[in-house]
Amino acid sequence: MFINEKNATRYTLYVMLLSFIGRFAIGKWTGLGIGESYYYGGARILSLSYFDQPPFFMWVSGILMRVFGETSLVLRLPALVSFFGTSWIIFLITKKLFNKVAGFYAVLFISISGVFVLAGTWFQPDAFLMFFWVCYVYCLIQIIFLHKEEVKANLKTIYYWFVLSGIALGLTILSKYHAIFLVIGLFLFISTNKNYRHWLIHPGLYLSIFISLLFAIPIFIWNYEHHFASFLFQGSRALDGGNFKIHFDWFFRSILGQSLWLLPWIWVPLIMELIKSFKLRQVNSIYGFCFWLAITPIVFFTIITLWADLQYHFHWQAPGYMMLFIPLGKMIQEKLEGESKYRRIIKRWIIGSVAFTVIAFSFLAIHMQTGFWTWYGPKWIAMHTGGGAYDATMDGYDYTDLKDVFSNNGWLKDPNLFVGTTKWWMSGKVDWALKGNKDIICFNQDARNYIYFSNEKNLIGKNAIVITKGEDPSIKNVIPYCDSLKQIQGVEIKRSGVSELTLNLYYCKNFHNIENLPYTK
Repeated sequence: MFINEKNATRYTLYVMLLSFIGRFAIGKWTGLGIGESYYYGGARILSLSYFDQPPFFMWVSGILMRVFGETSLVLRLPALVSFFGTSWIIFLITKKLFNKVAGFYAVLFISISGVFVLAGTWFQPDAFLMFFWVCYVYCLIQIIFLHKEEVKANLKTIYYWFVLSGIALGLTILSKYHAIFLVIGLFLFISTNKNYRHWLIHPGLYLSIFISLLFAIPIFIWNYEHHFASFLFQGSRALDGGNFKIHFDWFFRSILGQSLWLLPWIWVPLIMELIKSFKLRQVNSIYGFCFWLAITPIVFFTIITLWADLQYHFHWQAPGYMMLFIPLGKMIQEKLEGESKYRRIIKRWIIGSVAFTVIAFSFLAIHMQTGFWTWYGPKWIAMHTGGGAYDATMDGYDYTDLKDVFSNNGWLKDPNLFVGTTKWWMSGKVDWALKGNKDIICFNQDARNYIYFSNEKNLIGKNAIVITKGEDPSIKNVIPYCDSLKQIQGVEIKRSGVSELTLNLYYCKNFHNIENLPYTK
């Protein structure tokens, strides 16, 4: 290949720029997904923290939204920019641990790996998590590999990097609770390698952790004020409500899902690098460092699927896999500089991987906005993704038709009318469609953030439009909270003029009985 130490930096920047342009196009021209629409409520209503996530990504997008307006691109812009930064820091880390050429291939492959394309585009906490995660790692490698005699000679520099690492770790905590795995991984690395155990008694390490906890104060305050709701919610997901029945189907679904999200032909080499790093962890500190920071989130979020139904959250292991792209870059460099038969295989693998990602994500983005596959491809394939009832890509399509109905009926301007839903994710889709112009009550025990976004007492005596996707049996849960519940004309959500799904609307008259709402604050 033509990549060498002289041009690797330049070509890395080219890859990063092309990746940014592609993700920018997706971010601008596709609607918000279920999770993104849901988090829009947090960006709209700024708080010290939130029910299921730390606040940083919602703070940043919320501020931008107030300056530049409420568009999907504005909400996603921090993710787009932060992933650009993540790629650059990965290059710097790999360059320092190995060389520039390895850094180029590390950046290339993380830029075309499915889950990282999405995480670097969507309005989710993961983009900031990854950025501050690698910032923390970058700070660590400036000092962690120093010998004992070098520590005393570079005391000022060491404390400088420990302070910066504390800031990076604190911002990681503010981004997502995954930050705990960074600390665990670091302590496992230094405690299992005798050459680095001296860090266990170094004050700088604990100063770094103390600084990070200062950043976490808003999270602790919010949880204290709300009965530790966020901690209890995330803990219950790991424990699955205390039901410890073993489910091997969930476990194998998790492994399969991780491979599909990363793309199988990238996932397998990453697993091979994980195994290699494990074998070399005692004789090569670089591989040991990468192993311990990678293994903790991968193993934890995979093992707990034996008893906890994490559903399709296959991206929770992603920060661990991110660390494996560093040795993967080194492996690719070595193969390309080795025997000719390996060079041919690696070149085809690189070209095929890049081509697949570009074609597949272009296809999905275009279909998501136009629905063209419904016209030209076997419709059953698209419908199967939604359980046979609808095309699942509609989950990433905005319900603009709903806003038109609200405007035409004068409901948006009616001060005595609010909105109800029966699912937390539907609350987000409706909230985004109406651009936060209506109070929303989610008539479900699992209402998540929407427990806190509206004051039910202020809505007593008002009427509501309750919205469900299709026929939803849980609509009966709304009946105890109004004098009458009557179904009215529904809304057809159309994509390129084709009706893709139906929203059922119900008129709830005289909202009351709030003391018996299914959730508690």
